[in-house]
Amino acid sequence: MTDGKSQDELTQLAEDALRAQPGCATARVPAVVALPEVQIGRNWEIPNVVLGDSLISDVDRAVLTVHRQLGRKFHLV
Repeated sequence: MTDGKSQDELTQLAEDALRAQPGCATARVPAVVALPEVQIGRNWEIPNVVLGDSLISDVDRAVLTVHRQLGRKFHLV
């Protein structure tokens, strides 16, 4: 069972979690987006990330980690 979060709440959680990853202190998540046709579980994605001074390889790895971790805890309402 996952907890429901609004788009703003989930975006902030994703950005905080991303910035906590090694090498991603300057990365930014502008928004999370609902996946079409998905009603339960991991029904959202992080489609875009602003890199800042972070390396794309660090951010790629971190986005996958963050999405997997937060997707187990939260769904978009």
